[in-house]
Amino acid sequence: MLSPDVSAALAIQDQALPQEDPELALVHAQLRRLDPAGQRFATVLRDTIDQLLHGEVTGRYDWKSLFKTEKTHAGTVVEINLQREFAFEDGIDMDYRIAGAEVDCKYSQQFGGWMIPPEAVGHLCLLVWADDYQSRWSAGLLRIAPGLLNGGSNRDMKLTIKAEHRTRIVWLWRDAELPENTLLHMDAADREAVFAQKSGQAKLNELFRRAQRRRIGRNVVRTVAQQKDYMKRVRGNGGARSSLRREGIIIMGDYRAHQEIARQLALPVPQEGDFVSARVVRSVPGDSRPCAVIDGHSWTLAESGDPVITAPLLPAHTASTAAEG
Repeated sequence: MLSPDVSAALAIQDQALPQEDPELALVHAQLRRLDPAGQRFATVLRDTIDQLLHGEVTGRYDWKSLFKTEKTHAGTVVEINLQREFAFEDGIDMDYRIAGAEVDCKYSQQFGGWMIPPEAVGHLCLLVWADDYQSRWSAGLLRIAPGLLNGGSNRDMKLTIKAEHRTRIVWLWRDAELPENTLLHMDAADREAVFAQKSGQAKLNELFRRAQRRRIGRNVVRTVAQQKDYMKRVRGNGGARSSLRREGIIIMGDYRAHQEIARQLALPVPQEGDFVSARVVRSVPGDSRPCAVIDGHSWTLAESGDPVITAPLLPAHTASTAAEG
């Protein structure tokens, strides 16, 4: 069975482009060429939300904790960060110039909440939505015409798109997966236990202890540690990786060797800047659970009834023969 993301991608791939708008078709093709799977878009949106939360300084992890002015500014930050990522040319009348066409960028945290300015009428709009609570995002193109917009306006004379006309949006990616904000989605009691710890190191240890078998992004680590040397707090030699080893917990990073171990254990594979923690035990003959060879022995994911034993040393990223404690 196909995952929802793959099914959505295939549906969009088969979506008919409007024959009467070759400019839209060119922009659509260019964006899909630049980011076939939508991974770059998803990363920009994840990083933008994290940038607004500024967790390293504020300790915030929830969109609701943003000030009104910060939420208002979000669209501008998305627009800027997308341009930096994809090196879009500046537009003359709109934000960007893509495949020779003027394109305005509009972001909303509420689906359908895009605010369209009068000067965008007649132009293409790149409509972007991301919801940290649903861990989903979408991006599509629409040629703005007066009849598509609701009546009334805000003080900037901006209008929203009528709900019945959202079907005219030509989606690039629809309901795709937004990298998870682990702190937002983890159990409330577990989150409270993490922040109840006294030091940044103790908080990180508790995070990796309680948020196992899921991707933990670098910004989550930064938010929990609230220290400039937060990466040192994850590594061996006194960091979470060595502290939790005695509890049987390994912490895989985005190194190739670690990613392969995660694949073999059927865990989420850490992407750039991610970590995945899991408690492991020695695999025994006849065990049907997925296993991986680590530090010369076969290991599998521990279940609640398995004994706690010291975890193996993970391979270091600097050399295949070295070990990271």
